[in-house]
Amino acid sequence: MPIRLDIKKKLSVSSERVKSVDIHPTESWALAALYSGNVTIWDYESGSNVKTFEVSELPVRCAKFITRKQWIVCSSDDMRIRVYNYNTMEKIKDFEGHSDYIRYVEVHPSLPYFLTSSDDMTIKLWDWDRGFENTQFFEGHSHYVMMVRFNPKDTNTFASASLDRSIKVWGLGSPVPHYTLEGHERGVNCIDYYPSGDKPYILSGADDRTVKIWDYQTKSIVHSLDGHSHNICSVMFHPKLPLICSASEDGTVRLWQSTTYRAETTLNYGMERAWALAATRETTKLAIGFDEGCVVIELGSDDPVVSMDGTGKVVWAKNNEIQTTTVRGLAGAVDDEDALPDGERLPVIPRDLGACELYPQAIKHNCNGRFIAVCGDGEYIIYTAQALRNKAFGQAIDFVWSATGTGDYAIRESTNRVKFFKNFKESRAIKPATASADALFGGHLLGVKGGDSAVLFYDWDSGEFVRKIDVAPKEIYWSDAGNLVLIACADSAYVLSYNAATTASAIAMGQVNPEDGVDGSFDLLYEISDNITSGEWVGDCFLYCNSSGRLNYSVGGKIQTLVHLDTNSSGATTHRILGYLAKEDRVYLVDKSLNIVSYKIMLAVLQYQTAVMRGDFDAANELLAVIPEAEYTTIARFLESQGFKEEALEVTTDDDHKFDLSLELGKIAIAHGLMEEIPPDEKNSIDTMAKWKKLSDAALKISDFELTEACSLASDDFPGLLLLYSAVGNFDGMEALAAAAQKKGKTNVAFISYLLTGNVEACANLLIDTNRLPEAAFFARTYLPSRVEEIVSLWKADLSKVSETAANALADPKSSPDLFPDLDVALQVEQMFLAQREATKATGISASDYPTAKDDLELDLIALVKSQAVAAPPPPPPPAPPAPPAPPAAPPAPPAPPAPPSDEPPENPFAAVDDPVDDAAAKAAEKAEADRRAREAAAAAERRRAEAEAKRLAEEAARLAAEEAAAAEAARLAAEAAAAEVARIAAEEAAAAEAARIAAEDDDLNDFGDDW
Repeated sequence: MPIRLDIKKKLSVSSERVKSVDIHPTESWALAALYSGNVTIWDYESGSNVKTFEVSELPVRCAKFITRKQWIVCSSDDMRIRVYNYNTMEKIKDFEGHSDYIRYVEVHPSLPYFLTSSDDMTIKLWDWDRGFENTQFFEGHSHYVMMVRFNPKDTNTFASASLDRSIKVWGLGSPVPHYTLEGHERGVNCIDYYPSGDKPYILSGADDRTVKIWDYQTKSIVHSLDGHSHNICSVMFHPKLPLICSASEDGTVRLWQSTTYRAETTLNYGMERAWALAATRETTKLAIGFDEGCVVIELGSDDPVVSMDGTGKVVWAKNNEIQTTTVRGLAGAVDDEDALPDGERLPVIPRDLGACELYPQAIKHNCNGRFIAVCGDGEYIIYTAQALRNKAFGQAIDFVWSATGTGDYAIRESTNRVKFFKNFKESRAIKPATASADALFGGHLLGVKGGDSAVLFYDWDSGEFVRKIDVAPKEIYWSDAGNLVLIACADSAYVLSYNAATTASAIAMGQVNPEDGVDGSFDLLYEISDNITSGEWVGDCFLYCNSSGRLNYSVGGKIQTLVHLDTNSSGATTHRILGYLAKEDRVYLVDKSLNIVSYKIMLAVLQYQTAVMRGDFDAANELLAVIPEAEYTTIARFLESQGFKEEALEVTTDDDHKFDLSLELGKIAIAHGLMEEIPPDEKNSIDTMAKWKKLSDAALKISDFELTEACSLASDDFPGLLLLYSAVGNFDGMEALAAAAQKKGKTNVAFISYLLTGNVEACANLLIDTNRLPEAAFFARTYLPSRVEEIVSLWKADLSKVSETAANALADPKSSPDLFPDLDVALQVEQMFLAQREATKATGISASDYPTAKDDLELDLIALVKSQAVAAPPPPPPPAPPAPPAPPAAPPAPPAPPAPPSDEPPENPFAAVDDPVDDAAAKAAEKAEADRRAREAAAAAERRRAEAEAKRLAEEAARLAAEEAAAAEAARLAAEAAAAEVARIAAEEAAAAEAARIAAEDDDLNDFGDDW
């Protein structure tokens, strides 16, 4: 039977002629050397161009990955060899390699060597640890050397193919060949070694259009493969599959069975001549280089062919070889110091069981692990699991085991015929009630996948039709008890309950409906919206891997993620579940390279979670007693996810988790107790500070100010303390906060705290210390005018370092007093503020004074002091000297009515006409009066703060009204006195003038009389 391989095209890109291809062993990359002189890396999963190297203007004939150095090495027709770092694209080395075209580069699998073969008929060995020195030279061919290949069994030997029609085998220590293989009729273009050590074979392809298999020990031809119609350019043994691949100038790639040499298939992608092939032992990918581009295909599935029974025995296949091992005890106990951590590769020791007659594509243990079935090539063979002895065999497209009987299984012979076997003997055959039977699924019932996107279930014993479910499954997983079944589809999965008793009763009574089966046999429980790639039931809990690389488990439809697994470059998972060992509480997984890892999952924990999901808390509490305390945190997090936070708080042993739960439940005392128990070496950690902050916020919500303050102090939460102290009026706390914040460098909080406590001197000093001199100067102009000159001088000195002109432009009160109006008044207000601050420092201002004190914030103190200065009278002037006597005048004006009584002394009515007073005496009097007014204003301010708001406003209004009235009356009296004086003088002047006139008239009369 032929190998049934599903061939999928992963990449197909058009380009210049591809002379060489290579596949990266770990990344999804294909390397192509182009005739245009470029080297390109393609991602065959995404189809994107990863990198392109412009190597030469001439063709690049070969390029290879050196993965352990992250390099590519390439040879071109300019006879040069170039090495690049494929991550950074840096050119590592560029040197001349041969005197003619370089045909091939072969990298040593372990040593720092690579070989090059050339049209100059020589082979050279290069050592990159010695600066790419040519350490050996091999000469012996009489024509172009087309290819060289290292022997994977003995890496000190290699073979070369030449157009002189020969194949030569060489050793690294000798410049001459060990022996020569001759048999091709024309030049040999390509060779390859058999990848495993069991067959001493060399594969060759030549211009005589044949592929030959050589035994290099007997130096004879084992077999010759014919079929190509043109020169053969590349041949290879696939390192993972039992295939021989050959590429020819006839445009085809042929696949042959490597054991029977049977032609399997021919691939033709219509891209002209095929020049190169490449594959890796890690995957089933095959890269092909053509005249018109590059193609990467996948030959079947690269999933590992492996199975594990319920006791931990593992069987896998590598090509036709069957090996076994055991995983029991390899991970070690949890409390064992030498125990491997979860996810570490287990150090398994495989044991060869023997070779299989067919190519294994699937291996399955039966229900008790005594037998294994190996399927492939359209056949199956049942072996004993211990010694690989043949028990049964036959031809089948599909093979599945029953979940109960030791020798019960079923096979699919064709798309419309399924056979049942009981105890390794055929019992019956059925034709499924579907248009096409595409696959079989084993378990407690036989599942048949129909071509109409449905699955049909049949009873193993009777072959009766049980139920049809309209979904298209990828796989079906049955629980050990047979009461639960999961149907995994492309993007979701369905969990159903199976009623075996109802089914058995209906079959026994003949009540099976031919179309619908047995009613009530299945009930849908829940759906899992995930792409399940592999899984295993553990009780009523389902463990599974999804396509995005997560190991999850489902309990009652609730999904929990256990671990994130490694993925490939496209993000797909590389692991599948092997099985679960309840005795070790571990789930085992295997990747595509047959590396086995394990993860700890307590069975009791899974059972506990299942009981909680069912609501059976009595059973859950009983199970909790047998669960180790180390798993309590896992239990608590599960309970929390289900909404049982009170129970989670009681169960958890993790202090962090307990702290979070206590805050969520409002149990502040428990959280505070946990914080008090933190070790001293962790008190200043970032995590501890964050916890204190959380606890402070929680305490503030319930108005526990003492705890809030303690938490804020412990976590250095200065903004929180500022909010708290300012809200509750804690003056002492605010002062302490200011000092602590300044010490810790929290200058914003320190400044606000100083300002709120009235410590304006500290505010100014803080601004100066932090070199905020402009802000300090403006702050002093408002609050500390006595320090303006000092701070401006500091500002000038600092600014002069940047600009002398700008520094000189700054003004200060000493040099420019006219630019600082009312500075003397501001100095008085400063003294008033400091006096009041000193008076209230000991007792503070009572909160009951707020209704009256709040309006003081709106007072313009400078305007108030200035208004008081205007209302106060000047000191009385000294008496004026007596006026000379004047002639009698008209009677004086009546005296002005007396002024109404006033608190202020009356002004001098003659002030407007008197001489100025002495300047020195006036200034002394003015200073004494200013001091007196300052004292009176301070006393009045203190008095006003002690009185009620209404009385204060009334008295202030009355006082101001009286002062204004007195000032108006004094001004009126002064005006009337001045007017009376003017009138008196005018009357006197008029009387004097009249007297003079009369006297003159008398003189005239006397003179006339005298004349007469």
